[in-house]
Amino acid sequence: MIDLLTRNPAPDPLALTAELLPSARFQEVRFGTYRPNPEYSSQAAARDSLQTFVETAQQKPGGLRLFRRRALEGRGLYLDGGFGVGKTHLLASAYHASSGVRAIMSFQDLMYLIGALGMTRAVDAFRGHDLLLIDEFELDDPGNTHMANTFLGQLMPGGTSVIATSNTEPGALGQGRFNAGDFQRQIQGIASRFETHRLDGPDFRQRGTKPEDVFSGPEYAAWEAVQNPETLATLSHRDLNRHLLKIHPSRFAGLLSGVGAVGVLNLVPMDDQNVALRFVHFIDKLYDLGLPAAFTGTPLGTLFDSSYRHGAYAKKYSRCLSRLSEMLREAREAGRVNVP
Repeated sequence: MIDLLTRNPAPDPLALTAELLPSARFQEVRFGTYRPNPEYSSQAAARDSLQTFVETAQQKPGGLRLFRRRALEGRGLYLDGGFGVGKTHLLASAYHASSGVRAIMSFQDLMYLIGALGMTRAVDAFRGHDLLLIDEFELDDPGNTHMANTFLGQLMPGGTSVIATSNTEPGALGQGRFNAGDFQRQIQGIASRFETHRLDGPDFRQRGTKPEDVFSGPEYAAWEAVQNPETLATLSHRDLNRHLLKIHPSRFAGLLSGVGAVGVLNLVPMDDQNVALRFVHFIDKLYDLGLPAAFTGTPLGTLFDSSYRHGAYAKKYSRCLSRLSEMLREAREAGRVNVP
């Protein structure tokens, strides 16, 4: 059994730049495998626009590399919508459909790289790229948004094109509000380079189903019994949270290297938002890597305290709960759990 608590991978920003590929969960996705909700025409329209964005670039001799010429500056496309409408699927599909030098990363990974390398070295590291794909672009922190604005403002005139996604909180979607306007205001000097597309619709992970919840004791025991003990990592939620505070989120993939499945026992409500955000990043990485996972303890709806649950990072918590529910459903539907 793997003990995650003994692992403390060292940060290596240069190595991270070489790992900016679609994660395991999104290795096989393509535009053709995207299933837009027929009740929301904006989903199919966004897919078609993104596919055209990629195809048009590659119809030119030399493909996306032509964007590096001074006369053909980089273009941008921004996908805005609620979590669970397939934005990451489309982003990874664009990566797979593109040629040339490209990289896909989360906004948090980008912020880590800029912070670790410094703006000048970070820009130099990506100056030769034809396409950058940035998932979960965050507008909550003005300082981070300013850094991203500066970074992209130096790359796009040189020919690097950018596709970015961002989540709008479900409550705002219900009122017809999206983040596209905020995005364009905050990226200021490069806003004119971006076309924006909104994706309406509910969370596909809950489409036609009810949200899952944590495993019972017997369910978890049955699930654990069919995992490979040599690659299984189990630990309590409290121990996990304490350990995550010691590790930068950019190294969570290293923390999970070689792990085949993860069991987190005795989930507890999190009063501290700093602890909660680290846990959210950990769940995002588990989800992206496609690792089987099971959880016991408090119901999912009680994990995030009301003192911050609906604040600036509300969409992060909503997405996390959605992904936790999907991972629990996957464990059950895969037949791993067979309780007498």
